[in-house]
Amino acid sequence: MKLLFSRNPNPRLAVATARYVKAEIAFEFASPMAPGQAERYRALNPNLTLPILVGSGWSLWEADAIACRVSRVTHSDFWRTGDDEPDMIRWISWAKERFAFACDMVHFERGTKQRYGIGPIDQAVVEDGLRQFHAAAAVLEPELSGRAWLAGNSVSYADFRMATFLPFNDVAGLPLDDYPSIHRWYRRLEAIDAWRDPFQGLHAPQLPPVKIEA
Repeated sequence: MKLLFSRNPNPRLAVATARYVKAEIAFEFASPMAPGQAERYRALNPNLTLPILVGSGWSLWEADAIACRVSRVTHSDFWRTGDDEPDMIRWISWAKERFAFACDMVHFERGTKQRYGIGPIDQAVVEDGLRQFHAAAAVLEPELSGRAWLAGNSVSYADFRMATFLPFNDVAGLPLDDYPSIHRWYRRLEAIDAWRDPFQGLHAPQLPPVKIEA
């Protein structure tokens, strides 16, 4: 198998997962949206987005599906399969609708748009994203106050998914310090090599720098 990736948030999530479960796969940096590259990747993912997991005669796209596949292949409980699975899926779903969604709103304005020159920061969107971040963090904070991880007694894919955009907080500027339990939980994630630096040893060109608005 081969994982096509970039340094953007969801591909980063997939690479971190594959490396955490020690999947025996190849990693290939890809740019489906680069000039002249679309047709090369369209058959693998009609959305032309990353990550994409490629096998013999098949491809699988979307980070959550890829996490499930590589966890099964490696017989890892990182993707829960027992009684913890519904709880893990609950947190994955909630993250994408609430916490990670709010993080993405702010990161897109302050980070993605500025990296790729696709428009000025919309401060109204940032304020809405921060409002939604605080609302979601107010739910997550007490959940993490009495436990280390979201699903069971060890790290799971729910934790990785919840934290999708936090490695980019140097540009997003989300106020994690306002929530000590979330802050401690994220420090635990950063102590995991595969999460802290999933691209170690891989050919992975850096993202374009964020252009600071005048």
